[in-house]
Amino acid sequence: MLLEVEGLKKSFGSIVVADDLDLSIATGEAVGIIGPNGAGKTSMFNLIAGGLSPSAGSIRFDGHDLAGVPPQGRCRAGMARTHQIPQPFEKLTVFENLLVGAVYGRRRTEREATQSCGEILERLGLLRRANALAGSLTLLERKRLEMARALATAPKLLLLDEIAGGLTEGECAELVATIGDIRKSGIAILWIEHIVNALFAVIDRLVVLNFGRKIAEGLPKEVMQRPDVHQIYIGIEA
Repeated sequence: MLLEVEGLKKSFGSIVVADDLDLSIATGEAVGIIGPNGAGKTSMFNLIAGGLSPSAGSIRFDGHDLAGVPPQGRCRAGMARTHQIPQPFEKLTVFENLLVGAVYGRRRTEREATQSCGEILERLGLLRRANALAGSLTLLERKRLEMARALATAPKLLLLDEIAGGLTEGECAELVATIGDIRKSGIAILWIEHIVNALFAVIDRLVVLNFGRKIAEGLPKEVMQRPDVHQIYIGIEA
């Protein structure tokens, strides 16, 4: 397995965000994460990516225990993530944003990174905006830049946090096609999303969280048919 999470626990006072959580993802696999607001989905990403430290449990990535490894170390090991709200360096150009990811996230020289960054911009449909300031981008372009900057670190695992949120139906379809292409390149994807149809177009397996605990896991359509998932996630009894 590329990523192995076992017995992960984390709480903030009485609020539990990870409750004995187990999760795994294989090389090249795409796994979707759903759950109601407050289920602990983004907190789980923060624990995996190193922004939070668990109170118990273990996280192994590519065969290595990540205990004590800071976010930058996890990035250099091959783990990259996006955020719900894109966080570009707004006063840098789109191309410069990617260079930051490639040079500091993967320790490449600027010369080594230049060609790969250009290829990523073309792949993400941002090449014509390469010299534009990141602060001038539309929401869809910002989301594409968020993914492009993550890809510039040459990840083995890409963590997507509600990347389709706030987009129109057409924009969402464009983004899903791009994510599908990324997955076909062999990069594993762990994707949190409320737009279930977007997830179903890409993922192999679906995990449902509630109050930090995994309540269901399996083939996407089978998981969504479970009565407990209907009641917790959709808010109705099946």
